[in-house]
Amino acid sequence: MVIQYPPRQKDLENLAKKLGLSNTAPINWYLLDLALTHPTISATANYEQLEFVGDAVIRLAVAEFLLESYSTLPVGEFAAVRSILVSDRILARLAAGYGLSRYLLVSNSAYHDKLGEESRLAESFEAILGALYLSTHNFSLIRPWLDVQLVPLIDEIRTDPALQNYKAALQEWTQAHYKLLPTYRLTESDISTLPHCFTTEVWLQDQCLGEGSGRSIKAAEQAAAQVAFFAVCTPQHDRS
Repeated sequence: MVIQYPPRQKDLENLAKKLGLSNTAPINWYLLDLALTHPTISATANYEQLEFVGDAVIRLAVAEFLLESYSTLPVGEFAAVRSILVSDRILARLAAGYGLSRYLLVSNSAYHDKLGEESRLAESFEAILGALYLSTHNFSLIRPWLDVQLVPLIDEIRTDPALQNYKAALQEWTQAHYKLLPTYRLTESDISTLPHCFTTEVWLQDQCLGEGSGRSIKAAEQAAAQVAFFAVCTPQHDRS
């Protein structure tokens, strides 16, 4: 079933081509169109339900790939790597790589809300996975292109000593060495400085261990924790 509006159908076909899918693939174009429709466009005909399905699809697809390609990893590392791969940050990064914002129907007010851009891209990416899965009820329209994207991401994550969760890694280190938790202080909040509008410091007792900025307070805290982690938790520092 094709979309009745030819320009929109052409856009959907172009996106499918970017994913490595042919126009003859058994894609439910209506669902794919829905997956690219933000709730600000329609309160009922939007991507929310497909996102719900896609959340389960991405988790299972990643789990299958890890089991097939990294079978020697302990289950704990499976879980840690998967949690990063299915995070909004990574899903939005994948979505941006495919230029998803070009195809996403969204109201002007939401479009200019840059703080919500990461969530929109991640949600729509999950919705696309949901649409493709429901088109065939298997991973035939997903795994061929998704697997290729996962390989460099997994390698990047596994070579990171903190598995990209610097807040958790820093907390583990401070508890082990000082029996204390680090604290975070918001030092700046200014939407005019997008994309980095929040700045946060991380402190341990009376010492500032690092400072970081991000689009959200959570992202700023991770950035500050990353600076602190490499400053105090590395083997070079421990030997000093």
